[in-house]
Amino acid sequence: MITQSDLTQHLTLILRGTTEVIQQQELETRIRTALQEGRPLRIKAGFDPTAPDLHLGHTVLIQKLKHFQDLGHEVIFLIGDFTGMIGDPTGVSETRVALTKAQVQANAKTYERQIFKTLDPLKTRIEFNSRWMEAMRAEEMVQLCSHYSVARMLERDDFSKRYRDQKPISVHEFLYPLVQGYDSVALEADVELGGTDQKFNLLVGRDLQRAFGQVPQVVITMPLLEGTDGVRKMSKSFGNVIALEDTPEDMFGKLMSISDELMVRYYELLTSTDLEMVAQLHPMEAKMALATQIVEQYHGADAAQQGKADFQQRIRGREFPEHPDSCLVLYLSDFSSPDDLSMSLIEVIARTGLVSSKAEARRLIVQGAIEIDKERQQDVNTLLHVESGRQYRLKVGKRKYATVELANPEGAIE
Repeated sequence: MITQSDLTQHLTLILRGTTEVIQQQELETRIRTALQEGRPLRIKAGFDPTAPDLHLGHTVLIQKLKHFQDLGHEVIFLIGDFTGMIGDPTGVSETRVALTKAQVQANAKTYERQIFKTLDPLKTRIEFNSRWMEAMRAEEMVQLCSHYSVARMLERDDFSKRYRDQKPISVHEFLYPLVQGYDSVALEADVELGGTDQKFNLLVGRDLQRAFGQVPQVVITMPLLEGTDGVRKMSKSFGNVIALEDTPEDMFGKLMSISDELMVRYYELLTSTDLEMVAQLHPMEAKMALATQIVEQYHGADAAQQGKADFQQRIRGREFPEHPDSCLVLYLSDFSSPDDLSMSLIEVIARTGLVSSKAEARRLIVQGAIEIDKERQQDVNTLLHVESGRQYRLKVGKRKYATVELANPEGAIE
């Protein structure tokens, strides 16, 4: 007998980090039926091998495949060697340059090696959509095209924008969503995963499955992971990627450079770690654990420890810059009494101009992101006792530096 607890366990993990489920009621029904009948769901995610290396942005979908795999479902990693030669028009303002078959095949081989750092190779089904597309006869392709109109294609945002801007759209680009959709027919997919930018293509799969007499797949969209800059999606063109084949030292360092807010998002989308447990950790401790976990996943435990040691050594050896971002000079008139030259650390940080507000200064202290002369400060009630003739060196956040000193008392008050 299938209990509500069984269903809840599945849904909790499957829905973690998702953007949209079309339709969730259908998903719940399929999961319940799969559990009752002992038949795993068939989960599909497609990747075009347009570049030889994957980065953590790609692994958002792979991690979700892993969630389904851990729950006992059949995972299909589809390599779009046929669609890769068409070129995905998603998010581009002009026709992509199509890759050759040789380029696509070479890139596909590296994908197979990299995905098994996450997925179980014994439980993962690898497919290439050239298997059914190259066997498709011309009349079958014509029949496939008959299921979609040009008007429906132009509902797609990137196509409609290019049409409105009078930029060319090649006829072969219309084939891309049709072929991706037909992949779901060929594989009889129960669920297809994709990024939010793939929603149109995923819905084509639902439409074509109906047209071919199949029950339409459930569509699950995942967010596009921000890169190390914390703003734009992870992409080689933006220079903000963490590649799966980065050296352990580089991967560890890049993960330690992300913001605390982005760290939580990485935990949610790239791991199965309990987020409530993460929230109880100090941000620096949590980030160190995240970097260790991810580097270990792709390079092994020894490499993760080496990456951590390398990072800590670089941090310890980091010199205070010759020209800091701010040089704060305090006067006797800044203090309530010339006999007590003390000022709250929050006030000092705010006066450096390196933070937008005292609230931000407080937050940085709580997060352990403030150092005075290389000593971390985590008490928001800390007072800085300023001594004549001494310069204090402050590190604010990850990359901002300031000096604080007392002006010559003889000329301090006019």
